[in-house]
Amino acid sequence: MKIANFGVEEWLNVWENEAVYDIAGSSIASFTLEEIIAIGNKTKEEFFQELIIKKMNYGWIEGSPEFKKQVSMLYKNVSSEQILQTNGATGANFMALYALVEPDDHIISLYPTYQQLYDIPRSLGAEVDLWRIKEENEWLPDLNELNSLIRSNTKMICINNANNPTGAIMNREFLEELVKIAEKYEIYILSDEVYKPLENGLEIPAIVDLYNKGISINSLSKTYSVPGIRVGWTAANLEITDLFRKYRDYTMICAGVFDDYLATYVLKNKNAVLKRNQKIVSENLQILKEWIKKEPRVSVIFPRNVSTSFIKLDIPMETEKFCINLLKEKGVLLVPGNRFDMPGYARLGYCTYTETLKKGLEKLSEYLREFDK
Repeated sequence: MKIANFGVEEWLNVWENEAVYDIAGSSIASFTLEEIIAIGNKTKEEFFQELIIKKMNYGWIEGSPEFKKQVSMLYKNVSSEQILQTNGATGANFMALYALVEPDDHIISLYPTYQQLYDIPRSLGAEVDLWRIKEENEWLPDLNELNSLIRSNTKMICINNANNPTGAIMNREFLEELVKIAEKYEIYILSDEVYKPLENGLEIPAIVDLYNKGISINSLSKTYSVPGIRVGWTAANLEITDLFRKYRDYTMICAGVFDDYLATYVLKNKNAVLKRNQKIVSENLQILKEWIKKEPRVSVIFPRNVSTSFIKLDIPMETEKFCINLLKEKGVLLVPGNRFDMPGYARLGYCTYTETLKKGLEKLSEYLREFDK
């Protein structure tokens, strides 16, 4: 099995440890363990007393009953039995693709998006067509184009909603039209939903709540600000979930007793988590908007309170070289757009800690001024 290098991860693995101002990521500012405990109704002593007596066995293989219950409550019509715990959304995506994609299948993937969604199917022998997002359409793809891509052997459509790197959102109307197309041809829809929009009044349905052959993927890494415990999940109908169980046995035994405990604690206190994160996203997005107004060499289609943005750079230099020089000279880390096959752009993670964002944008502008001379 051959697979392409993972462009974004390869970039971050090489460069992120050199960053002074890391504004490349797509998570909302990560919690410390102390902050996680404080969002709930336990003291530190109570929290650790519960944890310290736990046996270090394999724990609950599919995730504890309470974890599965808490996750199922994130959806409209999903039971605990339809939830499988995974090692992050990365593990969930891999398991779903591993279980369903076979050689000679045809897969349609949103593009650019998280690289797993098109390169894992290719590595499994499937043929992949790319359903390209369009800047002139606020980074959404064209549903008419999707119709033209479908073949008799199309097995799955892979989407990322909201999109990484742009933050673009497929709203309910768009998703319902997408489901009509997939339903007509009995095609699975795999939806990586780790980027929940935190805009007040904006509710985006999960694909599992709209479509019987919809598979929703999520984790605690982005919207919930706890990437360090590596816990994600799949939500699908009972038949698909039962199929996944077999493949899960080959890819993961359990998430770990500590991880499950902490993940469940976060989900039980999700309202406090989301309130904290709504504030960060809203305030930091306003900082980004004010900076864009004053920065003549950068433009962007703003995300709707999603934790990633994709800026357009007006510079007379190859994008990756620009980002390396920016890091070395100013300590600012971005992800160059060519890592998404989009030279001239860069992923800017504006939902980092607010002071890091402010200083990173200041230093980015300092470096851009060098092109004005």
